[in-house]
Amino acid sequence: MAQYFELHPDNPQPRLLKQAVAMLEKGHILAVPTDSSYALVCHVDDKAAADSLRRIRGVDDRHHLTLLCRDLSELANYARVDNAQYRLLKSATPGPYTFILEASKEVPRRLSHPSRKTIGLRLPEHKVLQALLELHGAPLLATTLIPVNETDPLNDPDEIRARYEHSIAAVLDAGACPLQPTTVIDLTDGVPEVLRLGRGDVTRLGL
Repeated sequence: MAQYFELHPDNPQPRLLKQAVAMLEKGHILAVPTDSSYALVCHVDDKAAADSLRRIRGVDDRHHLTLLCRDLSELANYARVDNAQYRLLKSATPGPYTFILEASKEVPRRLSHPSRKTIGLRLPEHKVLQALLELHGAPLLATTLIPVNETDPLNDPDEIRARYEHSIAAVLDAGACPLQPTTVIDLTDGVPEVLRLGRGDVTRLGL
């Protein structure tokens, strides 16, 4: 049965975050709050955990999973970014945007898109998730928590626990999140292309 951690949205309890990090390091899947809905996350370097993440979410290897990063320097370790792309990323982060970028050699082949060698990356603006990433000390592999055969992400931690209590290790409850997904922007072809309009304001980026 999934554990249930009630976290203060602005000052999350370190003791509970440490327990969550220990679960990640053991290969477990967690439901965590973000600035655009709840998400499922796991350790980046655990293939079995990544496979479980896809299975729970009901997606195959053609679906872009996302790397949640702490800052731009960390993001640059996993993606090839030129000066123009970096300026755009700097103006948009942290925030509810996912950027599709060319994956660097640091990204395991199994995590990048099989035909395009691209990866989705983002720097979330949520204090609980930022604290978790900082304590974990590395990116997390993530996907929006949308149930199989449904279109809307889940926002209620109690519902998440009820529906996934036998398939994930824990729910980090920091209250309700926005019910809009991230805005997805493809930066791989020189000209930014908005693939999905979500919570992130594209006019802020001049798009």
